[in-house]
Amino acid sequence: MPDLIREVAERVFAREFNNSTCVFREEDGERAPRFLLTPTAAKCNRIFVVGTLTEREDIGTDLEYWRGRVVDPTGGFTIYAGQYQEEVMERLASIEVPKWVAVIGKPNVREREVNGVINTYTSLRPEYIEVVDAVTRDLWVIDAARATIDRIRRMKNPVGLDAETLRNIEHAKDYYEFIDLEYYKEMVIEALKSLKDRGTGIETIDLSAKI
Repeated sequence: MPDLIREVAERVFAREFNNSTCVFREEDGERAPRFLLTPTAAKCNRIFVVGTLTEREDIGTDLEYWRGRVVDPTGGFTIYAGQYQEEVMERLASIEVPKWVAVIGKPNVREREVNGVINTYTSLRPEYIEVVDAVTRDLWVIDAARATIDRIRRMKNPVGLDAETLRNIEHAKDYYEFIDLEYYKEMVIEALKSLKDRGTGIETIDLSAKI
């Protein structure tokens, strides 16, 4: 992976990412890292995703500004790249769809009022995008499934965890108020089932143990 990875790039499925609205900084100042906290308490400064680039288009007016959609087994990530990500923007523009792609990007959350109702939209600002193969995609699904199940287990049984993880869990519980962990467990099962449906030979995860 490129040298630009300074914070750990978390593995999060699209459905959970799109349900995430908690954005915060741990320090003062505009240069302080900005984090997105998901309902299962993934603290994300960067996110690593692999999926199918199903669409991409230049939505800019005076300058190029590209929007793409990367789909995993649970939903889709919206990505935006403009003049400040010129290399990535040019790479995105050159990829014919559909293609498997790997993306590392920073999460972005914005609000828009429509008819008096405030809607929240999540997206990724890519710092890296590259075409990959189906095996890479399947391995990512397994990695994201393991990471999500680990977070669910920690949320249910926060014993022996380090102080930062405990803070993230409490922050998530306070912010989201009600978190349906069974919903996210079913999301993981759905994602893993997509591998079996495709007839992949990659070993998946045993979910027989109670979470």
